[in-house]
Amino acid sequence: MTFVKVKVALGTLAPGETLEVLLSPGEPLENVPKSAEEEGHRILDVHEVDGNYRVVIEKKAGLGTTAACQIV
Repeated sequence: MTFVKVKVALGTLAPGETLEVLLSPGEPLENVPKSAEEEGHRILDVHEVDGNYRVVIEKKAGLGTTAACQIV
């Protein structure tokens, strides 16, 4: 379910724009980056922030701006 929300958010972006997602440890952190990469997106950064994880995803191709989405 978490990746579905991320996929919807990615759908609002232009190619090359980035999405910043805050994920809980465990299944969301394991599945979202893997699923995003399988769809051709690029994971630019993953690091811990107060017990959760900030993941930056670049939508397929190019460079662009940043959007944010918190899913905990």
